[in-house]
This record gives sequence, structure tokens and C-alpha cells, in this order.
Amino acid sequence: MHVRVGTIEQALVRSGPARPPVGPAGYVVGCAPAEEHPRQGLAVIAESVNPPAVTWDALRDAAVRAGVPWAEVEVICSDPAEHRRCVASRSVDIPDLPLPLPLPGWADVAAREYESWNRERIVVDTAGADPEEPPAALRRALVTDRHA
Repeated sequence: MHVRVGTIEQALVRSGPARPPVGPAGYVVGCAPAEEHPRQGLAVIAESVNPPAVTWDALRDAAVRAGVPWAEVEVICSDPAEHRRCVASRSVDIPDLPLPLPLPGWADVAAREYESWNRERIVVDTAGADPEEPPAALRRALVTDRHA
């Protein structure tokens, strides 16, 4: 199961009363299936962009409560010029997004507050990589870096 916070947030906006930014609601909603589905034998991938540390804790705690192996992954682009090109050229595959707000531009991304990770994680750097390389590196790391 893929828990994608952007999809959850956009569904909250489409529901009527929520307006962007929806704050922690997308993360809170995402934690429920992230805990429930492993108990049913399903693997879960939870994805969000630059979340606050409290969301990492909540997702990790959901896996611990479910009693399943977990791994935290940070995907970065260590080349600022490439990162900027990626931000400028990205496309949207979530229905109705970015309405009612446009996607953040490079200035927004660069100004965003980033909470540094405070614990061990798998880091995947996409800078200069062939598109197949980061997923393969992640699969290799997941085989050796599982937690329980």
C-alpha cells in the first residue's frame, strides 16, 4: 500500500471545508492505514515531501505498534542546479492538484524550513543518477537495513 500525503491532502481539500495548506491533517490521516494495513499482512510505503520530524516519528511508531519491520528513507538531490531543474520541470499526477494553489517554485523550495533527520536512515541521492539507479540502490539498502 502506498500512503501518499499529497493525495490525502488534496482529497481533504476536495472534500470542501479544508483549504491548503491543510497542516498536520494529511499526516494524521496517513498514519491510520500505515498502522492498520501491516496488521493485515500488507507492506506500506508512506511518502511525503519535507515533512516535519513529528511525522517521521508518527509513521515509525505506527510500524512499531503494528510489530512490522520498517525503514526510513530520505531522498535527496545533492546537486543544487539539478534540484532546481527538477523543481522547474516536474509534473503533477494527483487529480486536481495544484488547485487551488500553484506548485511551489524554486524560491519556495529553497526557503522552506527543513528539519534535519535526527536518527539513522537510508539516504538515496538522485544527483547525476540514471533513473533506474536510485530505486535499485534503495532495494539493496532495504535488504540490509531493516528494523523491527
